[in-house]
Amino acid sequence: MVTWQTSIKDFQSFLRLEKSLSENSIQAYVHDVDKFVQYLNFFNYKVSPVEVTFAHIKEFVNWINELVMNPSSQARILSGIRAFFRYLLLEEIIDKDPVALIEIPKIGKKLPVVLSVQEIDDLINAIDLSTETGQRNRAIIETLYSCGLRVSELVNLKLSNLYFEQSYIKIKGKGNKERLVPISTKAIKEIDSYINNYRNHISVDRENNNIVFLNRRGKKLTREMIFIITKDLAKKIQLQKKISPHTFRHSFATHLVEGGADLRAVQEMLGHESILTTEIYTHLDKEYLRETIIQFHPRA
Repeated sequence: MVTWQTSIKDFQSFLRLEKSLSENSIQAYVHDVDKFVQYLNFFNYKVSPVEVTFAHIKEFVNWINELVMNPSSQARILSGIRAFFRYLLLEEIIDKDPVALIEIPKIGKKLPVVLSVQEIDDLINAIDLSTETGQRNRAIIETLYSCGLRVSELVNLKLSNLYFEQSYIKIKGKGNKERLVPISTKAIKEIDSYINNYRNHISVDRENNNIVFLNRRGKKLTREMIFIITKDLAKKIQLQKKISPHTFRHSFATHLVEGGADLRAVQEMLGHESILTTEIYTHLDKEYLRETIIQFHPRA
């Protein structure tokens, strides 16, 4: 029987001996195929490389597309998978290429903007900490990027849902579905500084007493205000990319996946329950999610 382990090992030898690729390139190809195998295991598809169909590939494409992953990352992963199945076809292990009809250049409806780690650092460093709201804005941007939050999730973040000793925050996402998201040490530091040096010294509106991020009047920030903060920072550093608060979420997901994070963990942290996972969506162990952040996120 043709197994994934044997096929991938033989594929490595083929790339090394026949294609004369560097070890880094070989590992990149294997890493891409591993992502597909992760997907099959996650959805309990007990198929060998010989049994993979176009439908499996198409569902995988839909899945990674819904992870808010940069389409260029999607294209790279599919390129590695395509090379793998072309190898199997060349070796006559399979008689039909399941990836042949997948159009890699057309993945994703629109190329989302993704910031580099340096660009994110430049945006954060551009915040004037001598201003009244400087530390608050710094904590906001750091939290958006370190946790991959939606804007609505950020403005509704509650003090009672901050579990800093365990390095987690609890988020209420779409459909009022709650999830635990690991938070980086840097984000914790910025939020603590904001709370101790600003929030604790303003008059807080009674209805917003449990909300983390507040305006000068002690009320919850609006979504529009987060957009304004983001746009002003981009203008300040003369960033040539058109960004929004959601750009930090795109960057969070892309940096994790490109760093080698498990797709399932990224999906869980994003709070993405795609149409493919409605019935079989599993809750991953929170310690595993924390370790994923520590190992793969630039802020770790």
